[in-house]
Amino acid sequence: MYSKNVPSSFPKNFLWGGATAANQVEGAWNIDGKGISTAEVVKRATSRKNFTFNEVTKKSLEEAIEDTSTITYPKRRGIDFYHHYEEDIRLFAEMGFKAYRLSIAWARIFPNGDENEPNEKGLVFYDHVFEVCKKYGIEPVVTISHYEMPLGLTLKSNGWETRETIDEFTKLTKVLFERYKGQVKYWLTFNEINAAVWGFSGTGALDEGLPVAQKMQLRYQALHHQFIASALAVLQCHEIDPEAKIGSMLARMQTYPKTPAPSDVRAAQLQDQLNLFFTDVQVRGEYPRYMNRYFHDNGIELEFVTGDEETLKQGKVDFLSFSYYMSTVTSDDEDITKVTGNFALGEANPYLESSEWGWQIDPIGLRITLNELWDRYQVPLFIVENGLGAIDELTADKKIHDDYRIDYLRKHIVEMKEAIKDGVELMGYTSWGPIDLISASTSEMSKRYGFIYVDQDDEGNGSLERIRKDSFYWFKEVIASNGEKL
Repeated sequence: MYSKNVPSSFPKNFLWGGATAANQVEGAWNIDGKGISTAEVVKRATSRKNFTFNEVTKKSLEEAIEDTSTITYPKRRGIDFYHHYEEDIRLFAEMGFKAYRLSIAWARIFPNGDENEPNEKGLVFYDHVFEVCKKYGIEPVVTISHYEMPLGLTLKSNGWETRETIDEFTKLTKVLFERYKGQVKYWLTFNEINAAVWGFSGTGALDEGLPVAQKMQLRYQALHHQFIASALAVLQCHEIDPEAKIGSMLARMQTYPKTPAPSDVRAAQLQDQLNLFFTDVQVRGEYPRYMNRYFHDNGIELEFVTGDEETLKQGKVDFLSFSYYMSTVTSDDEDITKVTGNFALGEANPYLESSEWGWQIDPIGLRITLNELWDRYQVPLFIVENGLGAIDELTADKKIHDDYRIDYLRKHIVEMKEAIKDGVELMGYTSWGPIDLISASTSEMSKRYGFIYVDQDDEGNGSLERIRKDSFYWFKEVIASNGEKL
């Protein structure tokens, strides 16, 4: 319906906050009954500019199981949120958070993934976390699987390669929905579900030594199993807690053509399709036709069982959440200089600046993304990751003057407001890493995102003291003014 009313700013119930993952903050990797997770066998990267997760092989996996090091495997220690959650959430509340996105450590609930009964101590931990959130009026936004499935499922079933893992996942989701009914209003099934096509961290499946074609076959089949598991979880959630909402989560890669040449435009369109395929399935409830040719050309034959198509159709998500860090440029010319960042590979854009890790900064790209996703799906959108990883310097008087982070976030929030004026329905914004944490890709501490500094170095040395940065006070004003004071 045509309306002369154009929104002037963020809605009154906008969910301002921050986002973390259990494997990057919790620590306590081997206490209170917790099992080891797939995230905790990925070695710390040897190169700061290495944007991908270190490959996990059968040999490296055996080494990781024998090794109890938290220096080689920093995600095992995190920032000890397990023992600091009250302090950390209190700091989030001081900033005025309306929402806190966190994930459940699957191996804390089912240590090996295949137990008949959940680990009560794990459930109690999240009871306490949600109680503290409620105390401060913070809405938990809970990711069920964030690159951290129990390693036991890799050893038993090669992760998501086998269909049996669907049953283990829906056993977990049933426990979570029943336990936290009324406490958690917003759920996400899989973090950046498109990461499955990048291998182990997304699939929990070893595929070393396989030819590229077989790797892609395995990964897309694993992804199909995740699609089914997600749809079944949506149906469970709607039945167990009709008041709750459950969404998908995509690592959004905004892609531009290098030139107006039709071949470059088509190359960018293809990259866009390969990125939005995941949400096409989860939001629209079916595989898009354009993937038929992609599967055919790449020799991929997915195995469906009777009822899969109906399950996808019935288990559509309620909203679409996504991460946005950067954009890329592509062309049909393979002989180009590429840049990296959050699973993006593309040509450097001469019109954009880059972070210290080579991630190109494109606030307007966020507005473009919001408009494209809204036009395509017409479901509420939720930005659940966006932020700047940088090296922060702690001064002698324990200050961190991170104007560069404020500048990055300010520019992105301005474009969010413009997208709302464009007509986009945006639920909220949870910046990535409101507190410094272990990097997902490199497992270092030096790459800091937080409004809150954590006194810990890459080797795990430090007091773990929490220190407010300049951006802490800036974001507090942003939230208090509902995005008006930037």
